Amino acid sequence: MSTPAAPSTPERTPRSKGTSERRVASLFGLKGDSWMRHANPWSVWTRFAVLPLLILAIWSRDWIGWWSLAAVALVVVFLMVNPLLFRESGSTRNWASRSVFGEHIWSDRDTVELPRQFLDSKVPAVSTAIQVAGVALLAYGLIELDLLNVVAGLALAQTAKAWYLDRMVLLYEDMKARRPEYAAWER
Repeated sequence: MSTPAAPSTPERTPRSKGTSERRVASLFGLKGDSWMRHANPWSVWTRFAVLPLLILAIWSRDWIGWWSLAAVALVVVFLMVNPLLFRESGSTRNWASRSVFGEHIWSDRDTVELPRQFLDSKVPAVSTAIQVAGVALLAYGLIELDLLNVVAGLALAQTAKAWYLDRMVLLYEDMKARRPEYAAWER
């Protein structure tokens, strides 16, 4: 049984550097078929666990001192390898997989024609701003060892990320109806 491959990205003009999302994705090794591995729900949900684990690792400086840097390093390594750690999922008919497919399409928006309602949407920028505010609050809480600020910042950042991913699901649902190669990603 053959797995439908992620669509190739259309040729870009020599001046095009690609979207910031594509550049970040490439840092995590997300090119071509590797997106199918990242679409495994285990990959998505364990990525949501990274921020709480990072918080715990940083907070642990109060308990284990400089050894907390080893814990931070382990979390960062896991963050970097996570998108490629899991095999392709047997089923991609779930919210988590569809959110990754939407992210893939969004990262290629400079080469793929997207519906106007997605291009004009402020949700990606607003959700990113909320995530940044949440991480700033969280960072302040970690510096001060203030649990309320840490929890509030975490909740803000994770909720904004989930909102962004939910919009990516909507993008994928719209685009799979327009382009059969995207519909082929579902199995």
